[in-house]
Amino acid sequence: MTAATASFDMANRTPARRWFDDPMKLWGILMLIPYALVFLVLVTYPVAYGLYLGLKPQSYVELFRDPAFAVAAWNTVLFLVIAVNLKFLMALALSGFFMAQRGWVKAILVIFLLPWAMPSIPTILSVRFLLNPEWGLVNAQLFKWFQIDGPNWLNDPQIAFGAAIFMHIWKSLPFWTLILITGRMAISKDLYEAADVDGASRWQQFRFITWPSLAALYVTSTILSIIWTLGDFNSVYLLTGGGPGDRTHVLATLGIRYLRIDKLDLGIAAIITAMPFVLPLVFVMVKRLSRGPQDD
Repeated sequence: MTAATASFDMANRTPARRWFDDPMKLWGILMLIPYALVFLVLVTYPVAYGLYLGLKPQSYVELFRDPAFAVAAWNTVLFLVIAVNLKFLMALALSGFFMAQRGWVKAILVIFLLPWAMPSIPTILSVRFLLNPEWGLVNAQLFKWFQIDGPNWLNDPQIAFGAAIFMHIWKSLPFWTLILITGRMAISKDLYEAADVDGASRWQQFRFITWPSLAALYVTSTILSIIWTLGDFNSVYLLTGGGPGDRTHVLATLGIRYLRIDKLDLGIAAIITAMPFVLPLVFVMVKRLSRGPQDD
């Protein structure tokens, strides 16, 4: 081998040696290996195994024959229609109220934000204890003050489901109110001052100034809220447990019911049935976020 050939061969091998000999790169790879293994074991494998179970047609046949699935699907629709719309109408009204430049209004805003800032699990469990029909604080105070027996809050399907909707609104309303307050703050005050000079009423100012400026934010936030509400597990399961008689389950909590009776494939199938509703919303959401402000 000539000296030129040996020199060329050594030059070609040098980059590989430098890559392995670089202590920073080697240390970085060693640090990434545990995270990659954890991701593979705790994320990739469960998702792949769940998709494998969800490909069995027999699971969907059995799922659609189960009366609990029909109840959960209907409850999910009701939950979305009532909770999301009521929540955003209240957020729109409250965002206008909290825009007032008064000290007592700001103090109320701080108290109003507490349900959103507090952890979900202890908060919802506390409400569950308060609504216990036998020894809960609410019924105890009703009997003490008015000498009446309170309703079976969590033992009546309609009342329990309404309580779950209220719980969801109570927890998430402050966040969306803050979002709309931010949108209102971006509106130029000159527009309102000009409207006052022209003699426009409060309703006219809202109709022709506030709403056109907030419409895009309102719609985008509503779509995002629908996606999040579809996956709201805590509000229903921690408050009612899906009971009584599996009458308050939604699709997000139905899977736990099947896990309890050792039917994992049905639990996965129940979750996958929500995907045709989630994916279009995600697509619309991404499209709206990718558009510039001038397109709205």
